Amino acid sequence: MKTESIPLGWQLTTLGDIAKKEYGLVDGPFGSNLPASEYVLLGVPVIRGSNLSLGGVSFKGGEFVYVSEKTAKRLERSLCVPEDIVFTKKGTLGQTGFVPTTHRYKKFLISSNQMKLSVDRKVADPRFVYYYVSSPTSREKIIRDSEVTGVPKTNLAYLRTFPIVLPPLAEQKAIAHILGTLDDKIELNQQMNQTLEAIARALFKSWFIDFDPVRAKLDGRQPAGMDAETAALFPAEFEDGRAIGKIPKGWKVQIIGDVIEFAYGKPLKQPDRQHGIVPVYGSNGQIGWHNKSLVKAPGIVIGRKGNPGTVVWTPIDFYPIDTTFYAIPISSTKSLHYLFHALCLQDLPSLAADSAVPGLNRNLAYMNKLLIPSEECLEAFDSIVNGISAKVHITNQEAITLTSIRDALLPKLLSGEIRVQDAEKVVEAVT
Repeated sequence: MKTESIPLGWQLTTLGDIAKKEYGLVDGPFGSNLPASEYVLLGVPVIRGSNLSLGGVSFKGGEFVYVSEKTAKRLERSLCVPEDIVFTKKGTLGQTGFVPTTHRYKKFLISSNQMKLSVDRKVADPRFVYYYVSSPTSREKIIRDSEVTGVPKTNLAYLRTFPIVLPPLAEQKAIAHILGTLDDKIELNQQMNQTLEAIARALFKSWFIDFDPVRAKLDGRQPAGMDAETAALFPAEFEDGRAIGKIPKGWKVQIIGDVIEFAYGKPLKQPDRQHGIVPVYGSNGQIGWHNKSLVKAPGIVIGRKGNPGTVVWTPIDFYPIDTTFYAIPISSTKSLHYLFHALCLQDLPSLAADSAVPGLNRNLAYMNKLLIPSEECLEAFDSIVNGISAKVHITNQEAITLTSIRDALLPKLLSGEIRVQDAEKVVEAVT
């Protein structure tokens, strides 16, 4: 931001000037000071690049590695606590993390590829500073100014002189509260969806993996959490399922190729995509949007090239590109919800061809065995999971809207283009 465009009462300063005096701006321990041999099963978690993001979610829990309290004490200058800000200094530049106050851990160690800022709260609000440094403008500046020979990298000296424009402290807190309210709602939606998806997986496992209703009836018990009408749909005995062991009587075992066609997606390069609301899927999941669909909803997308064997559910019309397959039921088994969960358990990634660009071997996948329950049980499963899926979709759509609002407000609030009172009205209308 140019000096002449700074709003009245705001000031231009640097991250070094707003850092705490002791260990306020430090980098992670040198690699030789934190070898992999120091890792333990439990202890103080280490924040690595996988825990950071390119904007959006402020801190990802992810999978931690740990060090002992003794090691953490030895490397205490590189420890961070809630409301510290973490930056990547080597690799995926622009990644940032804001250590949340609600996390189960209250102390972390940053890895050798990270840097940490502890903000002096007398002059700056930590969450406001996080939003500033994680904004698209700041990320682009960090990447633009980085050393580009070999692996992209930056350093502590650069971060110390990184410019930041601060409104008065009270306004910083108000701006951080507005953006934080939206982020908190987005995160709550994500947690709700994770819970709902876990319920659907648990139901699938109970009915079609553990066969709990069948075992209960075999023991002369009423299946738990199930009304008599639904329980009557399940048999009360098992029979030989050959290759996959005992299965409920009357159910079948077929190969995937007799139940599902893995149809090829079609090319759709980035320049050819038009603005729209149709999700575009590649082997890594959704990769963008388009104005026309290739397949009607709901659907199952399977990674074909690059990240083979991934299985993704989509509740709306979609466009799978040529690095994917999409599932088409070709038998009497039409329950896409059942087929989705069954495919997720097939370990399809293990069937990837060994080549420069890994690819799923469709013919091998077709030979995998698939349990086929009775149509009545599948209909009962769908009647429950359809409602769960609808709730997940509604929550996802709300999260998309909230994210769009946050992304639109963020640069305007940080530049003073929109003031707090106006932004508060927008947030009140959607939360």
